[in-house]
Amino acid sequence: MLEATRLSFVYNGNKPIFDNINIRLQPGEVTGLIAPSGSGKTTLAKVLCGHLPVQGGEIRVNRSPVPRKTFCPVQLINQHPEQSFNPRWILGRSLAESSAPKKQLLAELGIKMPWLNRYPHELSGGELQRLAIARALAPQTSFIIADEITAMLDAISQAQVWRVLLKTVKEQGVGMLVISHNPQLLDRVCNTTVIMNELLS
Repeated sequence: MLEATRLSFVYNGNKPIFDNINIRLQPGEVTGLIAPSGSGKTTLAKVLCGHLPVQGGEIRVNRSPVPRKTFCPVQLINQHPEQSFNPRWILGRSLAESSAPKKQLLAELGIKMPWLNRYPHELSGGELQRLAIARALAPQTSFIIADEITAMLDAISQAQVWRVLLKTVKEQGVGMLVISHNPQLLDRVCNTTVIMNELLS
């Protein structure tokens, strides 16, 4: 289980971005989180994955703290994939950081093998996002936080990516929190959807 209790986060001593947030996500569960822009969704996603420190409250994965120096079982796929890759590394090296994705998964995501020998700036945002998804789906991943991950894709590509992602998380028993401001998307891909305000204690 991914469990966050009474989370709070403040930037530079200002008004809290969010305060007393509580989340429980079970393995294999796909839950949607909807909130308007500027409500702290992306900050929350980064805190859950350990990209930002926990300032208040606690996060546990299967009753243990989120690891800081080893592979994190909570993986973030964000809306800006160019931020997910080292610009000095070819993409194949970045993918191999967690584990080498199966060729079948790469093919299902529409990833072309020559892309792995290129640098991030040589691909489009949509192409990079497919690689970010492949990297997040490592065998040791227990939970995925998907933050507006298909906003830059056309409708056909969105459908392809979500089909592969949902199929893979089901096969691997991965829990997924899908963050979006699009209720129609959440209705299609999630078992349940919550409003961010409902997470407040």
